[in-house]
Amino acid sequence: MRPDGPRPAGGSGRPAPLVDTLVIAGVGLIGGSVGLGVRQRFLARRVVGIDLDPAALDAARGLGVIDEGRLEPGPWLGEADLVVLATPAKSIVPLARAMAPYLRADALVTDVGSVKAEVVEALRDLRFVGGHPMAGSDRAGVVHADAALLENAVWVLTPDERTEPAAVDAVEAFVAALGARTLQVSPERHDRLVATVSHLPYLVAVALTTLVGSGDERELTMLLAAGGFRDLTRVASGSPRMSRDMIAGNREAVRAAMRSFRAELERVEDLIDDDDGLLDRAEAVKRVRDAIPIVRRSLLPARHELVIAVPDRPGEFARITKALGDAEVNIKDLEVLGIRDSGGAVRIALESEEALARARNALEAAGYEARSRNGG
Repeated sequence: MRPDGPRPAGGSGRPAPLVDTLVIAGVGLIGGSVGLGVRQRFLARRVVGIDLDPAALDAARGLGVIDEGRLEPGPWLGEADLVVLATPAKSIVPLARAMAPYLRADALVTDVGSVKAEVVEALRDLRFVGGHPMAGSDRAGVVHADAALLENAVWVLTPDERTEPAAVDAVEAFVAALGARTLQVSPERHDRLVATVSHLPYLVAVALTTLVGSGDERELTMLLAAGGFRDLTRVASGSPRMSRDMIAGNREAVRAAMRSFRAELERVEDLIDDDDGLLDRAEAVKRVRDAIPIVRRSLLPARHELVIAVPDRPGEFARITKALGDAEVNIKDLEVLGIRDSGGAVRIALESEEALARARNALEAAGYEARSRNGG
């Protein structure tokens, strides 16, 4: 995001990118999902990944997450317009400090870490806006990245009174273009809230899973631990290092949440011999649980999809559907991913790999740029 704004759209009809050069530091699950979303929606001209693991960079290139990979910071970072820090929480600040000498003064920096107060304070000398997408999976690594993971997810931004408003606006626009919903809270409030809704549930899952996995009846207990128990403890299957780091970076808020949880457990224990009281509590918590918003990650099926760059001019949908109709390609579903001043992107779902190949050929012959779901 250069000060003079995005470049004009090219003759191919591709929309002008929001970002010229995007750098994703850490090409794991979330960093990889950001990269796929950026490439699917034509949000950056160039995506560079930086990671200590050469295998992760190779996989990210192969999956279409990034255009090129780097193993360490260097002068090449002078071309970065936006940097997304997507490494484990404990490494975000050290990595940002290592990158800082090479960044331009106008380069934007954001992160996706689950702890915010200490990061925001440590990176005040950069054009930094703290961020945390409330999305994830119990499967780690770039091979499990999926742009749909971020669609409709709440993405918390944590500016404070010293954060540059223009930087907040730019990061907010980038996040919205990925299909997520932004929410702004202070860094301290963020850490207090996620201690209850994210960090504490992980520790509860750790404790419950330890209880089931120990004792003389372990094998039988494990056999019975299906359905609800697996749903309740799903987060225990996530990255142990990333989970450890998020707890370590938010210790005081997590301790406070655990104290409240212990008190609530004691109140629930008192209801065990009170049938009516237990029923009242169960009905009350059912209403609360049922009121939690459902995040619908994606309108379309996960397979056989193309994303098409669409200029912002009349008649484009008609031209697209005519090109596909002439190629005898049946559209199973269609979603507008967003239209900016210079254009946007449309995603179509098809019935087979063969239909996808025919559709891509037909659209490219008609002058459109099309990418499959993996960004390629």
